[in-house]
Amino acid sequence: MLLVLPFTGAVAQRVLSGTVTELATGSPMPGVCLAVKESVSIGTVTDEQGRYKLVFPDDKTYTVEVSYVGYNTVKYRATANVKKHEFVMTEDVKMLETVVVTATRTPKTLKDVPLVTRVIDAAEFRTADVNDVQDLLQTELPGIEFSYSMNQQTSLNMQGFGGNSVLFLVDGEKLAGETLDNIDYSRLTLNDVQRVEIVKGAASSLYGSNAVGGVVNLISREASEPWTLNLSGRWGMHNDWRTGANLSFNHKGFTSVTNLQYTSCDPIELKNDGDFGTIYGNRTINAKQRFSFTGSRFKITARAGYFFRERDSQETVHDRYRDFSGGLKGSYDIDEDNSIQMSYTFDQYDKSNFTLQNRLDVRTYSNVQHTLRTVYNHNFGKKAVLIAGGDYMRDYLMSYQFAENEPHIQHTADAFAQIDYNPVKKLGIVAGLRYDYYSEARLHHLSPKLAVMYRPGEFTLRTSYANGFRAPTLKEMYMNFDMANVFMIYGNKNLKPENSHNFNLAAEYSHNSYNVTVMGFYNLVDNRITTVWNKELNGMMYDNMSRMSIAGVDCSASANWDFGLKARLSYVYTYEKIHGSDINTSSTRPHSATLRIEYGKQWKHYGLTAALTGRYLSKVTCDEYVSLTDLTQTEKVTYPGYTLWKLSLSQRLGKGLNLTTAVDNLFNYIPEYYYSNSPATTGTTFSVGLSIDVEKYFKK
Repeated sequence: MLLVLPFTGAVAQRVLSGTVTELATGSPMPGVCLAVKESVSIGTVTDEQGRYKLVFPDDKTYTVEVSYVGYNTVKYRATANVKKHEFVMTEDVKMLETVVVTATRTPKTLKDVPLVTRVIDAAEFRTADVNDVQDLLQTELPGIEFSYSMNQQTSLNMQGFGGNSVLFLVDGEKLAGETLDNIDYSRLTLNDVQRVEIVKGAASSLYGSNAVGGVVNLISREASEPWTLNLSGRWGMHNDWRTGANLSFNHKGFTSVTNLQYTSCDPIELKNDGDFGTIYGNRTINAKQRFSFTGSRFKITARAGYFFRERDSQETVHDRYRDFSGGLKGSYDIDEDNSIQMSYTFDQYDKSNFTLQNRLDVRTYSNVQHTLRTVYNHNFGKKAVLIAGGDYMRDYLMSYQFAENEPHIQHTADAFAQIDYNPVKKLGIVAGLRYDYYSEARLHHLSPKLAVMYRPGEFTLRTSYANGFRAPTLKEMYMNFDMANVFMIYGNKNLKPENSHNFNLAAEYSHNSYNVTVMGFYNLVDNRITTVWNKELNGMMYDNMSRMSIAGVDCSASANWDFGLKARLSYVYTYEKIHGSDINTSSTRPHSATLRIEYGKQWKHYGLTAALTGRYLSKVTCDEYVSLTDLTQTEKVTYPGYTLWKLSLSQRLGKGLNLTTAVDNLFNYIPEYYYSNSPATTGTTFSVGLSIDVEKYFKK
């Protein structure tokens, strides 16, 4: 009996083995925890190839729980007859455990951020088949519309705020250059981006001017594998090409990330009459390089970038845009409670006219920004974090819109402090204050902020007040521009800064795979800067307008089921009112909504993800000038509403080959008349893309 008993126990043991992979990419997931509900002594963690092995003591049925931060927990009933099982992890649609940095400027999980923050990760914009941040934001977020301004320059409207009031950042750094109050959005490509963080509402207490309406921050992808190489290409109708390459290395604390991308598109002839009949053809080149070295208590990052864009705006003259950027950042952990970060960034954005006949390239615009920053962090145990810092920027601008192209220089400096306090687990309080100084505008400004979050059970309540401001730019102070020999546009040195009071109240409910968020917002904006007709000068002049209020409701509901289906519905209602006699030329659409339905299934050698996205924008009526020669008269113009749908199919073939096909404008929407605020669609279009992760073919 003594001999038989051990033998019997050994026979009763059984093994369950397999791999754990990610649904979106099919990649193996190391470090995933597998636990057994019925026994705390049974469990394991996947290795570098995502493999696992569980040893059960008998033939009973056990419940295996597979968990990883940022992903939905998978439960599986392991019966005696099953020896092998492949687990597939899906990202948590709520992404509550995702670490974000934009809302508080310190790393914080999404569920603990006191301000409503939307995160869009790389898996979402890969399956949605979007080209750049402009496509991504319109597809995923209601209340955002990109349209055309004069000469087909891109213009942003985000819930009543224009491009000069929404701050776009790349890894927390500002971008130089603008056209008609908007940055060059084509610079913001996505093939090297890990996630995009969006915070709506005033954020001037952390980011200063231009953050009146919100912040959009693109976070670059870090190199985590020994080496990776991704090659990609995409072709769409109108000979729309996008090709790119990403190369990264990671060895003993040293990382290198190289990104290259080229795009081109032929001119597009529109189907019906409109304010314009042809969309200009264009070409872009974007190259980025980032190095970093991480030690036991420090990290140093260096980056450089080059951007080039050419538009076929005329038969004989093309518009050219160039950008040169670079930076050096260092962070040091003094001890476990104190750290410091210092950085220098450089950004130069130029415009030029290129004459085809004599190949002459004449620079007409140059914006050069040098920025120094220091940030200090101190932890008061586990309950409070203090962040304090300051910036200095030298802003140089030479423009064809200035008298005799005369350049101007402005020096800006700021100091800010913020305390993040969690007295109890369910309560979080963030209070901040920032001081800004602008030399040319002779401006001093204080921006306070207070946000409170309370989380009783599965509910999260958030409320906040934030002061926002926008300083007058060098262009708005010194412009002296002849508008096509029709009238002049003059700057104004006596402009007051825009000032806003932003109030938010939000409620969020999360339960298992479901999430619902409802947020009400109210903005009271004073001294918004715009151009008005000046009778004495007989031209347009920058001036401050009457008080304005922007209010509304922002709602979203999402679900993520274990069998691979995801859904997200978002809706925004926006109401604008001017408390005075000023003309309201804003084209903010009162109703907008987005819908995304995605289904994915992964097998060992094949994966399939289908995504249907829809976007609805209601009609809007606004004031519009009757003619360029009489800017005292306006008329009501109604831009029609529209709905656009897109279906994309992403397939993983083998280890690292990914094929994406897409059908855009499914229901063939074509505007009867092409306004600047109408989508420039010519009917249903098709595209196909192919990418290959080369390193996966060298892994065992």
